[in-house]
Amino acid sequence: MESPNEDRGIKNQKEPDPNPKSALSVNPGVADAPAISPYIRDQRKTLTRKETTAEELAEGIVLGNRTHLSKAITLVESNLEAHNDKAQAILELVMPKVGNSVRIGITGVPGVGKSTFIESFGSYLLEKNHKLAVLAIDPSSQRTKGSILGDKTRMEILSKSANAFIRPSPSSGSLGGVARKTRESMYLCEAAGFDTIIIETVGVGQSETQVHSMVDFFLLLMLAGAGDELQGIKRGIMEMADLIAINKADGTNEPFAMRARVEYESALHLFPAPESKWTPRATTCSGIGGKGIEEIWNLILDYVSTTKTNGYYAKNREDQTRMWFEETLKEVVLEKYFARPGKKESILESEKKLMSGKSTLLKEIKHLMDT
Repeated sequence: MESPNEDRGIKNQKEPDPNPKSALSVNPGVADAPAISPYIRDQRKTLTRKETTAEELAEGIVLGNRTHLSKAITLVESNLEAHNDKAQAILELVMPKVGNSVRIGITGVPGVGKSTFIESFGSYLLEKNHKLAVLAIDPSSQRTKGSILGDKTRMEILSKSANAFIRPSPSSGSLGGVARKTRESMYLCEAAGFDTIIIETVGVGQSETQVHSMVDFFLLLMLAGAGDELQGIKRGIMEMADLIAINKADGTNEPFAMRARVEYESALHLFPAPESKWTPRATTCSGIGGKGIEEIWNLILDYVSTTKTNGYYAKNREDQTRMWFEETLKEVVLEKYFARPGKKESILESEKKLMSGKSTLLKEIKHLMDT
């Protein structure tokens, strides 16, 4: 027969010693009681959430579930192989819903006011009943590899809107001003029904040109009176810009902005005609006052209409897909190469030979490729 204690889950208790001989004798108590009530344990098993499948996430994204969208982007950005496999499964399921947005890249020198401009520009689009997604790329520290990811705090209106989605992501050392998985994140946002996608780059200078290869329209924000000290980073980006907007054209700075617009407009005519047959322009705007925002949006619509009519819009997207396929293929092949057994040791040995002057660069590279 079971004891009353066994009914309460308390078993194998020792009976008190009638003649204790030591202070170490065991007194009755609940030392052997279960760590958690069996009832609570069973309830906790019932309430434990099961992992959301790729199919469930994909379905939620298409229905506009922002939580599922955020989870999917997190999987895309993860470096874990299991997460990447799941992310690719989601992307494959939502691909029929991809491609129905206007993709806008926004870049500019540090301090030009990109976040403030996007807040004002995005608010205008929301008033026009558009659905806007902002993928903001934040620079990562070369030392700690961390990022502040503070862009969302500077877009208070957009962050509160049900028709806007803001996703800050670390650049993680990627050149080109965008994160490694920005393109796939953009696809997920399109599948979620956002008709306008803005990619805000880190704003670090001439290297941030890759954003041009994933957007339809490339907007370059500039400041009046930037001076010749910035000429070194201007040309490479200006040649790709579909529109240059001189921001902060308000107050006492407005006359300088107007003068800068004329100078940039003249400079744009010196560049070769773009394949899009679109004539790049320069304008002025104010992120705080909202000046010039409507004009910029109308110019974007004009660009989209022009390039769709002459066939460049579709061709450009095909070229972009081809380029990203080649770039990703090179990246994966390189990763597989370094992951081969003994390859790291071989590379270190080749480095030692180069540092000591015992071999040449091309000879060691050929040796590594042959082994």
